[in-house]
Parts: sequence; C-alpha cells; structure tokens
Amino acid sequence: MEQVLTLGHSPDPDDAFMFYALARDLIPTGGLKFHHILQDIQTLNERATRGELDISAVSIHAYAYVSEQYALLPSGASMGDGYGPMLVARRKYPRESIARMRIAVPGTMTSAFLALQLWLDRPAGQFDYRVVPFDQIFKAVTSGDADVGLIIHEGQLTYRNEGLEVCADLGEWWASENDGLPLPLGGNVVHKRFPPVFRKRISDILTRSIQYSLDHRAEAVEHAMQYARDMGRELADQFVGMYVNEWTLDYGPRGREAVRRLLAEGHQAGLLPNPVDVQFVDG
Repeated sequence: MEQVLTLGHSPDPDDAFMFYALARDLIPTGGLKFHHILQDIQTLNERATRGELDISAVSIHAYAYVSEQYALLPSGASMGDGYGPMLVARRKYPRESIARMRIAVPGTMTSAFLALQLWLDRPAGQFDYRVVPFDQIFKAVTSGDADVGLIIHEGQLTYRNEGLEVCADLGEWWASENDGLPLPLGGNVVHKRFPPVFRKRISDILTRSIQYSLDHRAEAVEHAMQYARDMGRELADQFVGMYVNEWTLDYGPRGREAVRRLLAEGHQAGLLPNPVDVQFVDG
C-alpha cells in the first residue's frame, strides 16, 4: 500500500526545478507518493508553525519557530552566496534614511525580514513596514504606497524593468560581515513525528530529486518554466542557478554554520524569542 506524504513548496522556478523528478515520477521512491502543495513561502511558514505538512519548504527565519516539530533536511537549501534579498527604491537611499521610511516586505517570517532587522540594527517595532505579497512589492514602491521594497525571488533579476535602483543587497552585506558565509534563506524540513530512519529515507529521496534535476538541467528548467512569472527561459535558468546549486545538494559545514549564525545573531539581537537548536536529519 502506498504511503502519501504532503510536500509543501512555493510555485517558483527554483522549487519546481528541485522537485521536477518527484512531480514527474522520474526516480524510484520505494512506494512513497508525494502530494505537492504549492503555496507562497509566508503561507508555508505559517502552516509549519501548526505542524500541518509532512515535508515543507520554510524560511530559515521561520525554522526558529518550528524547530521543535520539524528537522532540517540536509538538502534543499536556498542560499544567497554573496547576493540575496534586496532593498530597492526609485532612487538610492542610505541606511539611515531607509530606517525612517516605509518599507514593503514580503512577510514577517521570511529570512529576508530577519536580515533586514539585523541590517537596520533595530526590531520590527522600531521602523515602518507593511506586509505585501512578494509579487506586489514593485507596485507598492512605484505607486508610492511604500518608499522602499524588500524583494525576493525573481525580483532580484527584474527590478531594473520597473525603473528601480538597489539601495542594499542583504546577501552581500551578510557575507561582508560574516567571513564570506552565504545568507541562508530557505530550507526543507520534515516532521519529527516520523521516526529517524524514515526521515532519512525521505531525505535521500529529496536529495536524489535535486541531483536528477541538476543532471537533466534542460528538461528540469523546461518544467520550471510554467512557474516563471514574466521570465524568459534564459532569465529563469539564471534564477534557478542562483538558488539550486551545490549548496542545495548539501549545506556542508559552512552552510550549516551560516544557519546557526543567522539564528544565533537573531536571538542575540532580541529578534527571536529563544535560542534555536538547529537539528539536521543526518545528525
């Protein structure tokens, strides 16, 4: 009898690329079936706080609030390696000015929002922000509803089309402040209600899916194109390459250190209520 597991991920080219082999039944899964649930990352973060999904993509920021229920899988990371979420505006502003402006943000549980608070060196209650769906942030800025936008996903490649300029790249800033470490943005988690041996089995299947896509890049990108909002194939391929790469196959020691450091700094700055015990499936 097949066992069906819920697998939450965002309807974005990088996640679609990552799970191409599972979506098309291209790799053996030993009788496990995966029910793909496509929702934006803020919604997935909120669902993870309630323990609703068996496996899910989450923001690393959100992991701080779900670590008692979920363990991080060793693959599936989205890392900003010298790049990451950006603050954009109709013209460049310095940090001290941005701290006094209204900022459109894609969700308070996103890693981008945690990085923003660290960059501003102040908690959310001490600056003006409004939560806007990530694909509406450009509109919020160009219409004047917000002065600055915190952009994630493909917006990092298309902001110039909106006549906007980069005020700060938070991934670049993070690397400069943290020994060149990547900025950990997202990861995949599995519920701890499953025994450790079963979690490892799930982990191995998801890693094989990512490897399959990297080995069959053209076909996987073609599959991901259905989620490439206003992106041509070349831009979609570039975006996928930014967030599905060697970091995605395995965090490695530096990737794991980056996760621990981001969450530790968030706690030390008073942005996270408790220290986070970062647990990976393989120990």
